[in-house]
Amino acid sequence: MSGIQADRSRYLKKLISKKQNGLIKVVTGIRRSGKSFLLFKLYKQWLLESGVAPDHIICVQLDDDAFIAYRNPIALGEYIRSQLADDGQYYVLIDEIQFCKKIKNPHLEGDYITFYEVLNGLLHRHNVDTYVTGSNSRMLTTDILTEFRGRGDEIQMYPLTFEEYRMVSGKEYNDALSEYLVYGGMPYLCHLDSDEDKSSYLKSLFTEIYLKDIIERNDIQNTHELDILMNVLASAIGSFTNPSRISDTFKSNLKLTYDPKTVAKHIKYLKESFVIEEAERYDLKGRRYIGANSKYYFSDVGLRNARIGFRQQEITHIMENLVYNELIARDFLVDVGIVELNSRNEQGKSIQKQLEVDFVAKKGGRTYYIQSAFSMTDPEKAQQELMPLKHIRDSFQKIIISYDLVKQYYDEDGFLNISLKDFLSGESPLQ
Repeated sequence: MSGIQADRSRYLKKLISKKQNGLIKVVTGIRRSGKSFLLFKLYKQWLLESGVAPDHIICVQLDDDAFIAYRNPIALGEYIRSQLADDGQYYVLIDEIQFCKKIKNPHLEGDYITFYEVLNGLLHRHNVDTYVTGSNSRMLTTDILTEFRGRGDEIQMYPLTFEEYRMVSGKEYNDALSEYLVYGGMPYLCHLDSDEDKSSYLKSLFTEIYLKDIIERNDIQNTHELDILMNVLASAIGSFTNPSRISDTFKSNLKLTYDPKTVAKHIKYLKESFVIEEAERYDLKGRRYIGANSKYYFSDVGLRNARIGFRQQEITHIMENLVYNELIARDFLVDVGIVELNSRNEQGKSIQKQLEVDFVAKKGGRTYYIQSAFSMTDPEKAQQELMPLKHIRDSFQKIIISYDLVKQYYDEDGFLNISLKDFLSGESPLQ
């Protein structure tokens, strides 16, 4: 697969749709997910093919030493303004914006200038459309969105979806899926051929990029805790957990004191770095979120597997993480559904039971209830998957995604049964 580039057309379309909308376009996402390639290769090429003159596309790549002088925000602003030669429409593309340093204001004692002033100045130019990327321990892209308070427009990128990966690999479904379930879809994997190279690359992302970023950005002193926390979360995908429970695990199993507040803070850092995503519990009867427990999924299954040395390859949990990632990449808002049932035991005592719906996926006015099941061939296990859906009283569509290669059908309860293959390839309502 060496030399082959993945198709990221879904993100290109988003950028195109936001062109000249009066906001700063901020491309976010986990590092190495392809943000620079999207902006400086795909989008720039589209602008040129659309008739934009090359000298009306201003490119600044601050991680390149050719642009090192423009890490000074004053110099950056002066350079961009110097390129605005007429009243025509200009497009400013800035990569790795966090490399632009905070400096003292030479005109005002005690004041400082950052790249925010540069971007704000560009917002006031009627003929300038601005796009930035950034991901670094000193300044993650989430901070840009906070700073602009409504004037930043986010396009979040994810690693390659399965279908994107399959198209690049050129492999048949089964071979591509078996590979994807192990190594995931980080774009650079498309340039690597051996299993050893792929596993080494994924492991290095954690040690050399993600972990270092989080530690430096947040000035974490006890790095050992954070390191183990990532392993705990990687081992617990598909399971409810919370900071107190994780703290208890550290205390009982590892004989370490890890305060729940610190655990919560470290989880927040991992989420801000786009390493993990949180799915909250949602009470389907009461139409409210339930606190205490959440599920955490890794933004890429390959990164999850690499984090724990490619052990614990439970297909049910990895498949659940994969389904979650696909839904998020398709712009669904995703929660975990809870159905509360009241019943009585043999002694006639009232008991309350909670049934789980793997995913409640919402987009626009559409809502879907989804169960991710490895197989529906065992009647007992199939009944366990169906039970929560049977107790949901509204009319939103209920879908079972199974690993089995079955043709789509509606069962006697009106639930749509589809294969993982159809879901991943887009042959389902979940688009």
